[in-house]
Amino acid sequence: MTRKHASPPPAPILIVEDDPAILELLEEELQDAGHPTLGAGSAEEAIATLSHSEVALVISDVRLPGMSGMQLLEQLRADGNPVGFIVITAFGTIDQAVEALKIGADDFLTKPLDLEGVREAVYRVLEHRRLAARFRQDAPPDHFHGIVGESETMQTLFHDAARLARSDAPILILGESGTGKELLARAIHAESPRADAPFIGVNCASIPAELMESEFFGHVKGAFTGAGDSRQGLFQAAHGGSLFLDEIGEMSPGLQAKLLRALQEKTIRPVGAEREEPVDVRIIAATHRDLEQEIEDGNFRSDLFYRLETFSLRIPPLRERNGDIDRLVAALIDKHAEAQGKTIDKVDPTALQALLCYPYPGNVRELENAIMRAVTLAEGGRLSHADLPERIRGHGAEQRRSASEAQASHALAPSAAQQGWPSLEDVEKRYIRKVLEATGGNKRRTADILGIARRTLYRRLEEEE
Repeated sequence: MTRKHASPPPAPILIVEDDPAILELLEEELQDAGHPTLGAGSAEEAIATLSHSEVALVISDVRLPGMSGMQLLEQLRADGNPVGFIVITAFGTIDQAVEALKIGADDFLTKPLDLEGVREAVYRVLEHRRLAARFRQDAPPDHFHGIVGESETMQTLFHDAARLARSDAPILILGESGTGKELLARAIHAESPRADAPFIGVNCASIPAELMESEFFGHVKGAFTGAGDSRQGLFQAAHGGSLFLDEIGEMSPGLQAKLLRALQEKTIRPVGAEREEPVDVRIIAATHRDLEQEIEDGNFRSDLFYRLETFSLRIPPLRERNGDIDRLVAALIDKHAEAQGKTIDKVDPTALQALLCYPYPGNVRELENAIMRAVTLAEGGRLSHADLPERIRGHGAEQRRSASEAQASHALAPSAAQQGWPSLEDVEKRYIRKVLEATGGNKRRTADILGIARRTLYRRLEEEE
């Protein structure tokens, strides 16, 4: 059973296919769906057509006489042409499909073609591009569906996530605890053509092993002791939408096998049922575990891992997100102040420095918990150093103590000139420059980290010139 969509607005589609029979079949199918079509027997002919015709979407076979479909895609993207692009590839060449997505394809179809699948893919791509265009107009560039990140690593993650959201293939999200894997899963769902359908999330570690199969696939009345009524499982509840499997590394091997079958066959069998039933669900899985090590240890199926790992995303830990912590601090203060009906318009420099320098082993979750606590304790619209958790205050105190000990040691040592060492003034200048480089030239943040006023920083920089 397939999902029924409202027809997308008619959009001109260029089909690039050297087999006249397949070209005619695709043209008839898409014209029946209301789309004007153009045909081309080669990539070179397609380029000529695109130069004088307005096209919303290109559907191209990979194997073509002369230039291949992949080369056509590469040339269009190199020329800055944003036209939608669906690749047709032979069944089993998944590596080619992955490469196509990397260089800018919106989706891929495998031969032999399923005409209903063609319509579904065309709908997904056209609808996604329409929604994405609206999102780009409305959303700030350093946010991705509420996830803050202007660092290069996060911008790359947002870009990759948006592109993978276009496909219906499973996605595996990797990252340490507290990095925001469920937030990213929800963002991918919101970015996808399934955005209006359910998003169902479950933590695999929280379900007892003996109840997992019933929870995921449901059961019929009388299937086991206590099953007084039939009950839907998570797959049925997520039908048409996305099912997020958090901590998939905790799933039992037996259930892993049934999940793999559900992914391959797009069917499930409720506990106690005689027949399988079709489901339309996009799987997004996540784990903080090293699944390859889990495979070696015999805890995770390699075939399921390779099915999921084809499209994987890694969320970097907070310590790798240079330049993001100050933006996160500001965003989280605003979020929790609004939630508590408070106004925070001042953050003490010592509090800000402590927040920026702490290493956050618990990642964004730990940072958010610290901010929520500080906002709760803050008074008079001012967030002070004393409002922070002790571990963050203690880390700053340890840093200051180390600096004081270093200064005392320096004072007791022979003079710099006697030892041939650089002067304290030179060391200070180098340190200022190092912090300035680390913040990407952000003078406000540099001054906050150094614990000096911005005008003092400007004066020191002027003295060097």
